Amino acid sequence: MALLQIGSPLTYCNVFSKIRPSSKQKHRNLSRFRCSAADKTAPDQPAVVIRRSANYPPSSWDHNFLLSLENQYAKEGRVRERAKLLKEDVRKMLVETEASIEQLELIDALQRLGISYHFEREIGDILTEIHNVEGKGFDKGGKTEDLHATALKFRLLRQHGLSISQDVFNIFMNEKKTGEFETSLNDDSKGLLSLYEASYLTTKSDTKLKEARSYATERLREILEKRSNTDYDDTQSYMTKMVIHALEMPYHWRVKRLEAHWYMDVYGKRHDMNPLLLEFAKLDFNILQAVHQQDLKHLSSWWNDIGLAKRLDFTRDRITENFLWGLALVDEPGFGYRRRMLTKIFSFMTTIDDIYDIYGTMEELEIFTAAVEKWDVNLMEELPEYMRFCFLVLFNTINEIGFDVVRDKRINVIPYLKDAWTGFCKCFLREAKWYKNGDKPSLDEYMQNTMVLAPIVLQQLYCACYSDKNSDTDLDTTSDSYRSVIESSMTVLRLANDLATSSEEMERGDTPKSIQCYMYETGATEEEAREHMRGMISDAWDELNYEKMASESTLPRDFVQVAMNYARVSQCAYQYGDGRGYPEKTKMVDRVRSLLVNHVPLD
Repeated sequence: MALLQIGSPLTYCNVFSKIRPSSKQKHRNLSRFRCSAADKTAPDQPAVVIRRSANYPPSSWDHNFLLSLENQYAKEGRVRERAKLLKEDVRKMLVETEASIEQLELIDALQRLGISYHFEREIGDILTEIHNVEGKGFDKGGKTEDLHATALKFRLLRQHGLSISQDVFNIFMNEKKTGEFETSLNDDSKGLLSLYEASYLTTKSDTKLKEARSYATERLREILEKRSNTDYDDTQSYMTKMVIHALEMPYHWRVKRLEAHWYMDVYGKRHDMNPLLLEFAKLDFNILQAVHQQDLKHLSSWWNDIGLAKRLDFTRDRITENFLWGLALVDEPGFGYRRRMLTKIFSFMTTIDDIYDIYGTMEELEIFTAAVEKWDVNLMEELPEYMRFCFLVLFNTINEIGFDVVRDKRINVIPYLKDAWTGFCKCFLREAKWYKNGDKPSLDEYMQNTMVLAPIVLQQLYCACYSDKNSDTDLDTTSDSYRSVIESSMTVLRLANDLATSSEEMERGDTPKSIQCYMYETGATEEEAREHMRGMISDAWDELNYEKMASESTLPRDFVQVAMNYARVSQCAYQYGDGRGYPEKTKMVDRVRSLLVNHVPLD
């Protein structure tokens, strides 16, 4: 922290220069360290505040390039007409398929290809009927199910919020060896893969199914090892790709839009693939991509016009990556407003995070936090120029969201929105104090502080899109279900981030993250701490799965689904490292390109 002479003005400078660095200079490999004043400052000279730098690279996406994006296929009238015809053909196919296992496999294919949102009512009716006749035999002939059929039914029912017991897997257990499966299943790659995927729909009470996950994982790895030394046919090739993909990350944890893009190519190589499904999926992907491109153009223009990244050039300029986060939460074509709102929120989160984490002095951070808490533009004059501009843009944008809700739903949600941002800033202020004082919080202290961050995205979305039109009693943010959903989603975000970025951040100087907190507290090795964090992520998913099925919950299931999507995009963004800080190193640029730049060839 800078040591300032009383009455002397502040001078802000970069570590290596007393002038603001040029765009070419600012990304040099600068070290990150505490702010401190020069040791020897003449009485008549201003004190110098030295700023830290995280050396974030500039945006990978030029504004003019984003404005030029266009999916030519989606513009053609014949393409849209063909898509409408195929949609009705698929609907008819879905309704007229008689055998339950065939219906479930069709639903699974529709989900994986990203087109199930067209048939939500039909899929809901089919799964509800299957759920209602549970116990009377799986298929209409009353035959015993195989492992694949049982696991697929279990996964799809739970995905759609329908309760089904883990005991459906008891018929596959070895009666002589408690907790083990029949040895005849050891080479059933299709059944084991379905069991593995189903095992990620657990709640905290599903202990047997968690054991099944370990069993399925081990058997699938053995099957892959065997196949690596032998030739196999197209069917085995498809299954091998699916197994490798699933073991890297289960389907339930993946961003659905990215999964659809990946699966189209794999599904096209199946010997029994349905050409109508594949054609419709490709057409629909291109049509939906055109909608998303328009959203991105709007947001890129907004971001360019407000100039926040230009004025605060130490922050991450990530409007495109932030849009991918918003898109991952709500991708349906009719939810453009939600995507735009979420992207703006993510962009402010990134900017303010960088202010607290790397640039602001403690005095500045405390004043900024007070300004947000009081939500008072009159306090702007107390802020340095860079904070003043950030606060004004935040203030105007969040009030605009609040105005939209008042106009459309006659509810004043601005107090809720303000409280969410206050908690966000207070969380980062506390972390800044930990860093300044050299504190080592316990894991519980660290996670409790993190939970203050939790409402920042989901509470604002809840207020704007899920609140009741005539009463603000629906905005009960103290219910157990609401807190469980919000905090579980935030736990996944925080820990996925820490698993990917903590080593680098600690190396350059930062507050201890969850991994270090656990190591300090327990004496665990880093790998043991990382394994503990993975277990906490799994537990958080158990809570989300439970809330999706909880019949007594007052939360809209769509909102729970969005919270799950928030967890999914968190794991996606940090799967290969810091996807927000360094997109080009972590496949985030490739993922943006696949969803928003490159069309799917129709061939």
